[in-house]
Amino acid sequence: MTQTAIPDVSLVDNTEQRTPLVLVLDCSGSMNGQPVQQLNEGLKLLERELKDDVIAAKRVRVLVIRYGGFDHAEVVGDWCDAMDFAAPALEADGTTPTGRAVELALTEIENEKQRFKQAGVAYTRPWLFLMSDGSPTDAWEAAAKRAREAELANKVAIFPIAVGEGSQEQAMGQFSSKGLAGVKRLHGLQFRELFLWLSASMQVVSQSRPGGQAQLPSTDTWSAVPT
Repeated sequence: MTQTAIPDVSLVDNTEQRTPLVLVLDCSGSMNGQPVQQLNEGLKLLERELKDDVIAAKRVRVLVIRYGGFDHAEVVGDWCDAMDFAAPALEADGTTPTGRAVELALTEIENEKQRFKQAGVAYTRPWLFLMSDGSPTDAWEAAAKRAREAELANKVAIFPIAVGEGSQEQAMGQFSSKGLAGVKRLHGLQFRELFLWLSASMQVVSQSRPGGQAQLPSTDTWSAVPT
């Protein structure tokens, strides 16, 4: 007996095109204190900004993946439209299993695409927003290769963000087909500016046509080019 996937009610009720956004967030022990507090504030800001945009609220699909603990990566909540997104309160502890988190994110993206196709919902290229303040502590190379290949095949757009002085841009760059050139370093703890840029970018992309090009805002308010 074959099982039929239960359709997502939001995809039935709202047939607008979608822009999937996966936030893959480092919650290892080194993020404890001010960094994770600022990250949580940034997520709340993202929630408010997306909900305030009438188009993005209906079109942006959000999923949060937290990684930390003992080489553990987990989905926090389910895929949801931005209008239904509630920013989680993340806590920081443990290691940095970046590979496991990215593998989970890529699988979640492909599963969500299948749900779109089943519901007849158009979508723009998904975003994988990868944030880390350190080096991966797991066997991450295969996941990085899968991520690069997926981006080269236009299956996903990957944005690696390096946080703090301990982050390793060389490793982060391996998760993007652009290599080190694709990595952005966060100035200090400017999570507010980062998430304002992300919400503005999502508002632009959500109004673009599938397969089209979108002119993203400048990252100068929050980023530095890795040296």
